[in-house]
Amino acid sequence: PVVFKNASKAWKARDLFTPDYFRKNFGERRTKVNGKEYTMAELLDMIENATEAKPAPYPIIFDVVTKLPEVMPLISPLSMNYAVPNWFESKAFPIKITGSATELFLGSPGGKYPTLHLDFYHTNAWVTQLYGDKNFIVFPLGQDDCMYPNPDNKWMSDVNWFNPDYEKHPKFKNATPTIVRINQGETMFVPAGTWHAAEALTPSISIIFDQVNAKNFDDWRRDLWNDKKGGNKLKAMAIMVYASLAKLYFQAGDAFGVKRDRYK
Repeated sequence: PVVFKNASKAWKARDLFTPDYFRKNFGERRTKVNGKEYTMAELLDMIENATEAKPAPYPIIFDVVTKLPEVMPLISPLSMNYAVPNWFESKAFPIKITGSATELFLGSPGGKYPTLHLDFYHTNAWVTQLYGDKNFIVFPLGQDDCMYPNPDNKWMSDVNWFNPDYEKHPKFKNATPTIVRINQGETMFVPAGTWHAAEALTPSISIIFDQVNAKNFDDWRRDLWNDKKGGNKLKAMAIMVYASLAKLYFQAGDAFGVKRDRYK
């Protein structure tokens, strides 16, 4: 993982996103948190009144493309001219089969995502902190044996970072975490396959998006197949054929310096 100090200066959102901005412009937008539906305004009120001992529910996630589409021009270019190439940015790549996401995360002091986890489909993740500060707990690659992946969900660990049970997970004592504070305006790149957890330190607004390219595409495609093959096998095979042809198309685009911006 690496932190970019000023990549977000490419976005209009950098000096615009505040709780008041979202309360004024999107207060009626709704999302579910832990199975319960809230409006943006309700969640921002909870965050404003939260304490470390009594945090707002976490994580609070709004899918930007479907629930806050007006925000997309404010975070363009999505790549910030750093997350390139990103094949998810191609208009030739259907969003509905990619496993990619562009999400707004809200949090309060004391808000924690305690379960160690990996990002789905071996995608890279880019986390931009646009309001407030957040800690990320990350583990260098090669420590999977210490993470105790859940047998039913390989993306999630059975370890609670904030309250580990060393009797149940003794190898976790050998893990070597790094705690990275992401301050307002900074962007963190989290490579595919990196176990991590997070906690908000202040009222927090972040944008997180995924990336795939030649480095991790084959892992992404394998994960996609494993996810789809249990359903309609013919449809899953068609998706794999399309993905394989798309790889050649995207590689050719990279060779010719094609610039991609799905939402431009």
